[in-house]
Amino acid sequence: MSKDQIKNLIERHLPAAGLVDTALKGVQLFRVTEAMPCVPAVYEPTVVAILSGTKEAVLDGEHHTYGCEKYLLCPMTLPVEAGTPLASNDDPLLGVVIALEPRKMRELTMEIETAAGGNKQSRDGAPSALALATWDEGFTQALLRLLDLLDNPVDLEVLGQGRLRELYYAVLMGEAGAAARRAFGVGNEIARTIDYLSTHLNEQVTIDDMADHVGMSRAVFHRRFKDATTMSPIQFVKSMRLNNAAMKIAEGKPVSEAAWDVGYQSSSQFSREFKRVYGQSPRQWSHDRQLTTRGA
Repeated sequence: MSKDQIKNLIERHLPAAGLVDTALKGVQLFRVTEAMPCVPAVYEPTVVAILSGTKEAVLDGEHHTYGCEKYLLCPMTLPVEAGTPLASNDDPLLGVVIALEPRKMRELTMEIETAAGGNKQSRDGAPSALALATWDEGFTQALLRLLDLLDNPVDLEVLGQGRLRELYYAVLMGEAGAAARRAFGVGNEIARTIDYLSTHLNEQVTIDDMADHVGMSRAVFHRRFKDATTMSPIQFVKSMRLNNAAMKIAEGKPVSEAAWDVGYQSSSQFSREFKRVYGQSPRQWSHDRQLTTRGA
């Protein structure tokens, strides 16, 4: 019944296709009625919960397809491909995206570890890149209580941050909790490195720079980074740059400007690497994307 209530809330607040920000900062609702192939994207730390239909995220060739039985946790900024290959008017994709505010997640993670006497610590492994988790009672009720606030501006203003904290807690204590606690708790060096990279894409950052940033040797950093993201540090940086550039090109930015914005000093090198990854030159990819958008 709770999932039906959440679905009804989303349908009521978003009767037509689109992605909208709600009055709750960091909470967005979406409805998709057209099939869309997976395209380059950059996921920030988020939880994505689906109430109808299915969504797909691809990280380094691994496909994560999920619907109303599982929610997706992305505990760190990641270069992915995302799409809605099965969405239609008859079977729309309905869902909600909740941004995870890193400072609040870190504080809550530390509180949980302290309250549990260290039993909830996850220091032995690197954070998982993407995780699917079952909708348990705690998560379902927390999400319903959060979205219920959309119907009452006073409740939203007074209780909004508390309800977000309740949802964060449900995620940390749920099936994907270990991955979340590793990303936001003690030993979160890889997640911190990715935060650093995300704001320095236009700079020439080396593996040694990244390792020094978190006080690790090059070898240990390389191993832990690949364990966490499935990619080597250099592969990750390249994917982040290409995905960000592809998103800028899709928005209409000239290819040369998009390449420069993400740290490429050579347009020809950018075009070669773009074609190697996406199978088309940046201009041809942009042209085909425009045709697809017009067709939709």
